[in-house]
Amino acid sequence: MIEYQLNNGTKIPSIGFGTYKATEDEGRKAIQYALESGYRLIDTAAFYFNEGTVGRAIKASNVSREEMIITTKVWREELGYENTKKAFKKSLSKLELDYIDIYLIHWPANARNYDNWQQVNQDTWRAMEELVDEGKIKTIGLSNFTLTYLRPLLDHARIKPAINQIEFHPGYWQPQLYDFCQNEDILIEAWSPLARGRVFQNVLLQQISAKHNKSIAQICLRWCVEKGVIPIPKSSTPERIEANKDIFDFQLSTQEVRQIDALPQMGFSGELPDLWPDRAS
Repeated sequence: MIEYQLNNGTKIPSIGFGTYKATEDEGRKAIQYALESGYRLIDTAAFYFNEGTVGRAIKASNVSREEMIITTKVWREELGYENTKKAFKKSLSKLELDYIDIYLIHWPANARNYDNWQQVNQDTWRAMEELVDEGKIKTIGLSNFTLTYLRPLLDHARIKPAINQIEFHPGYWQPQLYDFCQNEDILIEAWSPLARGRVFQNVLLQQISAKHNKSIAQICLRWCVEKGVIPIPKSSTPERIEANKDIFDFQLSTQEVRQIDALPQMGFSGELPDLWPDRAS
């Protein structure tokens, strides 16, 4: 498995393991299996309500804590300086860890919820910077920050974000945001890298899959890696957990990457930071 280097010098695996909806004993077993089968980057969040499950999997595994990179996130209803400090303390306690490797703002504050949304994001970031200073967090970053939210934060950040975790998959990969993050040396992580299963019906991906004798899922995850992006697939099935990381024995051609880049929109979640709370609510 290849590694990437973040802008703070930290090395990070080129694929992670997602834990959304991984709860109770089934979730613990899947996370533990992922760790013991070679995954080292584990992604959770306060909003997933499974940090305790992740913590139990970490303790039950035969992998040393120093080898792991554990990510969690502060939820968008807990933003602000004091709230972030409290939210971090709760996450640390539920995970039963002494420190967090990567801490992200899950969604930015927006103008629909805060008159001073830019200040709220900056105050949240300042709390995270202080937690880095205290040795409680190794790396800080963002999630779902589009250019509207990313640019103002960069103007005031003392520590530059190392990561922006966004929806990124064939059919929806946000090229303008991708280019901006590439130019700013901010690594992109891909949530929903398989487009909620929509990729499996795509003819082009079926053709590329057959050519390389790899599954469509493996083609999509390899496409992320070819673009310098870390995919974070999730599964509770041992066979799929293994298969998802079996993407380092082949490469896509430049033409294949461009063909996948050019696919029409598919599998977009409809989730955007500007729309919280949902317009229908």
